[in-house]
Amino acid sequence: MNVLVLGAGQLARMMALAVKPLNIEIRAYDVGPKQVINPLAPELVYGDLAAGIEYADVITAEFEHVAHDVLALCEASGKLKPSSQAIKIGGDRRLEKQLLTQCQAVNAKHVIVQNKQSFDEAMSQLTLPIIFKTALDGYDGKGQWRLKTSEQIDATWAELSEFLANNPKQGIVAEQMVPFAREVSLVGMRSTCGEIKVYPLAENHHTDGVLSVSLALSDEKALQQQAQDVFTRLTTTIDYVGTLAIEFFQVGDELLVNEIAPRVHNSGHWTQQGADTCQFANHIRAVSGLPLGDTELVRPTAMINILGQDSLPTEVLAMPGVTVHWYGKTKRAGRKMGHINVSGNSQQQLNQRLLMIANVLPSTGFSDITNYINNKCS
Repeated sequence: MNVLVLGAGQLARMMALAVKPLNIEIRAYDVGPKQVINPLAPELVYGDLAAGIEYADVITAEFEHVAHDVLALCEASGKLKPSSQAIKIGGDRRLEKQLLTQCQAVNAKHVIVQNKQSFDEAMSQLTLPIIFKTALDGYDGKGQWRLKTSEQIDATWAELSEFLANNPKQGIVAEQMVPFAREVSLVGMRSTCGEIKVYPLAENHHTDGVLSVSLALSDEKALQQQAQDVFTRLTTTIDYVGTLAIEFFQVGDELLVNEIAPRVHNSGHWTQQGADTCQFANHIRAVSGLPLGDTELVRPTAMINILGQDSLPTEVLAMPGVTVHWYGKTKRAGRKMGHINVSGNSQQQLNQRLLMIANVLPSTGFSDITNYINNKCS
């Protein structure tokens, strides 16, 4: 089985690593130089997109911001999974909101802003504070404006109108800011034959708008069922194939959908050590028509992102239950350079190990993470 992944980042790399034992070969289309490469050895180049399409039995994507002409060529081959429309939904908040409405999935009250009239509608229909998000290309906290007081309204519209004027394909989604207790996410898969499996919910913590810690939750039956019901409705409605992640805000005992990601997701990296079959292997199984692997939590596990750092204290590697995953990237401030999975035989042991690792992580790049761990696990 040969698979072409659209995108050549760390997610394609981890897919390739995960399915080597299944004798599945993965190549990746690097959208920058427009070349097909080996995601485990990027210096190996196999030609252009046409060559990649011809090589592949199946084509999939590691990110949702794929050029539409690329998606069209892949769709025309009959090999693309999930569909181009599903990928576009993940990359356009306007389409995402339409799908949530269609599936009656509870989410924050919102208004699509395209001009001054729709901005004024948002001001009348929503109450402060309001968050404005770009319809396209916004991720990791980018492409957002927060309106907290009425005195900021004119200045906010000035910024938004300038942005819209300079980006004619763009739109803005104005959302009622939700006073949520925490963010949780669900990662699951739907296969070519409609089989659905989901992993346990994960609790997420962000640092400067970027996911920094995900903790698998083992005893949230009511919330798990809510999230799984939403996942089933969304994926069935659009005949989705592959791994999909849904981020939720927890408000009381109710989950509100925040975002959808039609791909393997950062908040599912813990599955590499916390489940028998990780999200990366299950994604390739799903799009390749293979049976889905088990998604049960086999041991309590958390993921810690390594942001903007290219080294760790050697003590980390000596700790039991700790696995480090580097992405082979050049160091840059705020960049996702790798992640650390921490596991234990019990929740108590996991908490102890998280406190141990928080004690040795350097303050540079990790201070917010260590504060979160100390507050969560002490």
